[in-house]
Amino acid sequence: MVASRARDGVQPASDLPRLIGGHQAVIITAPLTSRTRGLVDSEFLAAMDDGSMLVNAGRGQIVDTAALVAELKARRLRAALDVADPEPLPRGHELWQCPGVIISPHSARTVPGVNRLCYEVAASQISSFVAGAVPSNSVDRA
Repeated sequence: MVASRARDGVQPASDLPRLIGGHQAVIITAPLTSRTRGLVDSEFLAAMDDGSMLVNAGRGQIVDTAALVAELKARRLRAALDVADPEPLPRGHELWQCPGVIISPHSARTVPGVNRLCYEVAASQISSFVAGAVPSNSVDRA
């Protein structure tokens, strides 16, 4: 697991270049910030193993669409996209025709039970904030 900062069991985002290879799937669930915009670029994708899959359930602008299209057309990578850039993905966009891609209608959060879990996490984070602590899932928007 990778996040903006290191902690027990979590690698810092700065380690991504050395962590990408050797995995069958890379799953993006990050928020869109100045540091994540364009994070998944041609270099990032080139570091992924042949035949591996990119899953983006975060934000579309984290992935360089042109770079991903090139990898998909070359049939080197596969992708499952719950979000895309642009969004909504226009009819006729080249991503719709790429081999090895599954595109869903931005519905990653519609799994049964997710709303309850989201409310529990929100309540925990608000309690932390009210107690004067920094919530554990806070994001630096810089």
